[in-house]
Amino acid sequence: MAKNENTKSLLLMSFPFIIWLLIFKYVPIAGWVMAFQDYKPAFGLFNQEWVGFAHFRDLFQEPMFYRALENTLGMGILGLVFGTISAIGFALLLNELRFITMKKWTQTISYLPHFVSWVIVANIVITMLSQDGIVNNLLTGIGIVDRPISFMAEPNLFWGIVTAADVWKETGWNAIIYLAAMAGVDPQLYEAAKVDGASRWRQMWHITLPSIRPVIIVLLILNIGNLINIGFEKQMLLGNNIVAEKALVIDMYALEYGIGMFRYSFGTAIGIFKSVISVILILICNGFAKRIGEGRVF
Repeated sequence: MAKNENTKSLLLMSFPFIIWLLIFKYVPIAGWVMAFQDYKPAFGLFNQEWVGFAHFRDLFQEPMFYRALENTLGMGILGLVFGTISAIGFALLLNELRFITMKKWTQTISYLPHFVSWVIVANIVITMLSQDGIVNNLLTGIGIVDRPISFMAEPNLFWGIVTAADVWKETGWNAIIYLAAMAGVDPQLYEAAKVDGASRWRQMWHITLPSIRPVIIVLLILNIGNLINIGFEKQMLLGNNIVAEKALVIDMYALEYGIGMFRYSFGTAIGIFKSVISVILILICNGFAKRIGEGRVF
């Protein structure tokens, strides 16, 4: 009886979150019908001219879409790889700190960039990479380059700049879950490794990383599912007319060539495309996780 009462209490506690999920995540899916209409706001959602898959055909015939897709996947993959490596590496090093006060201060400071607006971060990056900025002063000062580099005017450097800025901003925040997983590792494993003469590097490689492997797999699957949903704020704020070709991503494409041009149905078609690709990526990664022995996550 007590178990049933606890179950009812938990269900009641989860009820507001279920309502929130339905209202803000599932009800808006009804708007997907716009992708199959020639939507005009004046006529209401269900009083439109139906055009079938015309907007999807237009989408796949536009060269600009493929350029935006390439940029999105490129920056998404770079952010996933370097973001995951930096978060795991930072968590490992932080976990090895034995001075608790220093560990807490370092952890707190590393979180701060996550709460800083991309407007501020973009201004910091642009200032640091300007021709008279600290980066060029350092490079010319130690003789690596003869003259300042125009970082923000080099299209081929844009993906790297965005990735570096994103890693700096989010590494501390992304390391939280890995640190929590490391806290659950059995201390007796480390004691046994010390007895066998394993160094701290060996302990990290053979004990810590294998112990948090399931967490790494789950987070990778979740992040890969969002590979195409990288937003457009950092690209828009760090971009300029010179690097516009490399800065165009799917979300910015939907904003400028969909909503910005009052092509609401076209913008909706882009949103559906993103959702379908995200689901496919999650299913592929989930199947891969099963094959390497982690079991299904979803």
